[in-house]
Amino acid sequence: MRTSVFDLFKIGIGPSSSHTVGPMRASRRFVAELESAGKLERVARVLSELFGSLALTGIGHGTDRAVLLGLSGEKPEEVDPEAIPALLEHIRSQHILRLLGMRAIEFDEPRDLLFHCDERLAGHPNGMRFSAFDAAGQLIESAVFYSIGGGFIVKEHGEAAASGETALPVPHPFSSGAEMLARAERLNLPIWKLMLENESSLRPEAEVRSRLLEIWSVMNSSIDRGLRIEGILPGGLNVRRRAPRLWRKLQSPGADDPFRAMDRVNIFAMAVNEENAAGGRVVTAPTNGAAGLVPAVGRYYREFVAGASDEGLLRYLLTAGAIGILYKENASISGAEVGCQGEVGVACSMAAAGLVGALGGSNSEAEHAAEIGMEHHLGMTCDPIGGLVQIPCIERNAFGAVKAINAARMAMQEGEHKVSLDQVIETMYQTGLDMQARYKETALAGLAVNVKEC
Repeated sequence: MRTSVFDLFKIGIGPSSSHTVGPMRASRRFVAELESAGKLERVARVLSELFGSLALTGIGHGTDRAVLLGLSGEKPEEVDPEAIPALLEHIRSQHILRLLGMRAIEFDEPRDLLFHCDERLAGHPNGMRFSAFDAAGQLIESAVFYSIGGGFIVKEHGEAAASGETALPVPHPFSSGAEMLARAERLNLPIWKLMLENESSLRPEAEVRSRLLEIWSVMNSSIDRGLRIEGILPGGLNVRRRAPRLWRKLQSPGADDPFRAMDRVNIFAMAVNEENAAGGRVVTAPTNGAAGLVPAVGRYYREFVAGASDEGLLRYLLTAGAIGILYKENASISGAEVGCQGEVGVACSMAAAGLVGALGGSNSEAEHAAEIGMEHHLGMTCDPIGGLVQIPCIERNAFGAVKAINAARMAMQEGEHKVSLDQVIETMYQTGLDMQARYKETALAGLAVNVKEC
């Protein structure tokens, strides 16, 4: 077990964890390593090169902006989304980039930021290379990074694809769903409590609880902001934010409408993903493209379940986190690697199990809910129109949230099931590897080519 729940739930900015958050972290790390090695003062130019999916859909996903922000020293979890336009305008108008906010170098975007749309690096579809040169044009340092989904990055040569090669020193490690259930049964613990004890071995329990509530606060705030902000989403598709209008409509008379709860779930998910598409602050859950699903189901729990509480939300997030870790370590949460089944499908699986945990369901019911959530997303492609995280991504989160609630309900009513979570995780991964590359976050097939951009 190499991943903490706080590795999975990360505060960042939209529109993409793999194309925005990951590249921002990688570019910042490259410059930080130059600084720690005493080489930053020699740097006169930095060349940033994007490959594969990062190149093909990088403009629509804000990868160019993310790289510039990272080189400037900004962190995804700390940068103010409202300040980003001015920061980028200053860099581009002055042609000056301040590495880590310190070392000023000349910046010429067409020369120093390259998109290699017809090349892919060997390690992952989301590859990037950074090279630093001195005033004489001599190479100082070069490094390749991969953005492997959910904001996780690895440096080529010597780093594993999970959070790290070393297992976390936790008391109840598990590497599969079956092992998770067996450990929990042996200790007579619910999944959420197993996770709480693991996380509390890495930091004080009070801090674990506080950080989880902070994660929920950001999720909840992204819903509220998405319900308020009007306008057209950036990127050129002229997609209008729908959540505020639908929310106002929901406030009109008609309290007896039997579909009102489902309407709210839809709107909550859309609100977050419209915020994400606009570059706002969201939580990877497990990715930005699927960031609306877990918050929407959590908000549903708070508003529609009698006796819902902050403690229930902690159970929700910890159980969901356990499921997300299984996908992260045994398969993939990268749309560029396995399609949208690895994003919205995984988020649905997480939220379904999390809701069972919040409702006090059994461990086997949580595992069953997670299995159902993924089973009915198998094969889902990632084909964003215009390379933007808008169509079909925003609506997919709404549908996934409703599916998660239904999966939890079915699991808590049915009892036995034939397909295990481990089997469906393996199936998802195999399906993703078999999927043609043009259906995996390249905008080269599917809706991306069959729907006219407008």
